[in-house]
Amino acid sequence: MVKGICELLWLKKLLAEISVAPNSEMNLFCDNKAAITISHNTVQYDRTKHVEMNRNFIKQNLKEKIIQLPFVKSEDQLADILTKAVSARNYYNSLDKLGIRVIYAPT
Repeated sequence: MVKGICELLWLKKLLAEISVAPNSEMNLFCDNKAAITISHNTVQYDRTKHVEMNRNFIKQNLKEKIIQLPFVKSEDQLADILTKAVSARNYYNSLDKLGIRVIYAPT
């Protein structure tokens, strides 16, 4: 999540340089309800100590309304086809949603 936020912040600065800066919160879609809950929770538990610095960075950006973390179901997560093995159905559904055509498919 932190790397995604860093990329969003970089893109926001890049867009600001060319005078196209977004004036609303940026969405970082997440398919992990536990991570979203921990990010929004004001209480820090012992089991989250190992991610304290990352959690604080995320909370700071949430509080400043730079980002928001909407939940997306795993089967609707388009980035999954680029990062892990998915079923053939999810793979082809994601390709359709991204507008990518398989050039080797029979016509």
